Parts: sequence; structure tokens; C-alpha cells
Amino acid sequence: MYMVSINQDNCVGCAACVDACPAKILGMENDKCEITGDAAECLGCETCIGICPNECFSIMEL
Repeated sequence: MYMVSINQDNCVGCAACVDACPAKILGMENDKCEITGDAAECLGCETCIGICPNECFSIMEL
């Protein structure tokens, strides 16, 4: 199981992470990326980390 965290202060709302997330747990709220799905479904693949231009994501294995 993984825990994904999003630094909202760095998010510019490009939504690249939303489109790229294979688990489809990310969405946009108020022009910022949010976890809108079941966070427990995070695969820990780090796709969001790789695609985010502003280093908004961190993932920790639980």
C-alpha cells in the first residue's frame, strides 16, 4: 500500500498527472490536482512524480 501526497502550493493545474495516473485516483478541484478517487488504489508507480513539472508529488510505501 502507498500514500501519495500533493503539494498544492506548487500545483499549477496543468492536469498532466490526472491524465497519466494509471489508477485514475487523481482529479482536478478548484484548478488544482486532488486525490478524488480511492487513495488506497495508488499503485506506487510514481508516474505522477515523473510527469509533474513542479515536483508536487511524493509517494511513501506504508
